[in-house]
Amino acid sequence: MSQQTVSPRGTPLTGGPARHTRHPGISLAVIVACQLMVVLDATVVFVALPKIQLSLHFSATGLSWVSNAYSLTFGGLLLLGGRAGDILGRRRVFVTGIAVFTLASLAGGFATSAAWLLAARAVQGAGAALAAPGALALITTNFAEGPERNRALSIFSATSSAGASVGLILGGVLTDWASWRWVLFINVPVGALVLLLAPVFLEETERHRGRLDLAGAVTSVTGMVALVYAFIRAADAGWGDTTTLLAITAGVVLLAAFVAVEARAAQPVVPLRLFADRARAGAYSGMLLLAAAMFGMFFFLVQFLQNSLGFSPLKAGLAFLPMTGLLFGVARLAPRLVPRFGARRLMLAGLPVMLAGMGWLTRLSASSGYAGALLGPLILFGVGAGIVFLPLTLTILSGVRREDSGAASGLLQTMQQVGGALGMAVLVSVFGTASRHGGAVHGTGVAFTVATAFVAVALVVALAAIRRPAR
Repeated sequence: MSQQTVSPRGTPLTGGPARHTRHPGISLAVIVACQLMVVLDATVVFVALPKIQLSLHFSATGLSWVSNAYSLTFGGLLLLGGRAGDILGRRRVFVTGIAVFTLASLAGGFATSAAWLLAARAVQGAGAALAAPGALALITTNFAEGPERNRALSIFSATSSAGASVGLILGGVLTDWASWRWVLFINVPVGALVLLLAPVFLEETERHRGRLDLAGAVTSVTGMVALVYAFIRAADAGWGDTTTLLAITAGVVLLAAFVAVEARAAQPVVPLRLFADRARAGAYSGMLLLAAAMFGMFFFLVQFLQNSLGFSPLKAGLAFLPMTGLLFGVARLAPRLVPRFGARRLMLAGLPVMLAGMGWLTRLSASSGYAGALLGPLILFGVGAGIVFLPLTLTILSGVRREDSGAASGLLQTMQQVGGALGMAVLVSVFGTASRHGGAVHGTGVAFTVATAFVAVALVVALAAIRRPAR
């Protein structure tokens, strides 16, 4: 999934048009390094999860928090980070975010307990939420309009698209050849270099008047954390557990408060009018559901490959290459297909392919092998996802008012991160219940059944809600 950004909004205070940078190669390297780190960190830990579980004594269900802690704070604070960049200056907020991200990575690498690691991952996500929105804006500030800027944007987009794939492979290499701790330590030298070079080689963006919607950001993040916690706790304690019920109640109340805050805020972090359009609301829902299925697939397949098939971390990471390679390749073709067939037709072509791939994974058993049971589903999922994601993005951004364009694109990324975290929580809850009765492999199969349902609902939503052409 490609990284989105939040564009500036408000009344200019200072600044001017983009200036031609004297060292374009270094400037672009700084921006791309940041982008690669924050995108990569959403997936780099997946292959390391079995080793992390053994080292820090995570439960099978609690292990999902290693990913969720990052995704929830990253996705939940992304729009607030973009707004902070509008008001305070993109470079300033970018550098602050990288500093927070780098220090949290260093702390996480030294973790000696589960709580320590989860706290570090949450702070990493907050740092990423500050740094990521400014990356694209800094390209427009530091590269002159025309061929120079277009080349920079092309490299930036390719890095964003490849980040998830690189994360799986790099996570396997670092875990296999060094230690799981290096999936975090690797950010430290890169982050330190970015911190040294950014103030020298990046121009500051213009600043804008505005307010930070702290109440909206806090209620949305805490509400989602409460719901995710409820699902994961239910996997072990059951749905009748008092703490589980309290967490669900808190989550619902906080999210209701979030909607109320956004409805009244003069400058909301999420303009609710974005959901007034039926097609856009359907596309956001589809993005959330597909992220839920995709993150869940990564989480359970990585553990199945290592714990059941005996793959090394490196081999497990490389096992995803057919999917990621096809996803990237087909996604490169999608811009040529949209003008010819339209976004809706492509969605309705790609979603059944993804559905077939996920449905195939429900047949996993203790005797399943990679070639016979996993390669085919990964190929189908990669092809389908490569077709679907661009049409969804175009539908979300089509017809958006100029003042809402940044919020619309930032909310897309938020849906991906939050959808992945919430979907994993649901699947972990299903897995925990099913595995108590039939073992881990049976629980994995049941989790994939629910993930298949996510994709099926996304297909139904596309059929029912997304009707207008988006090209």
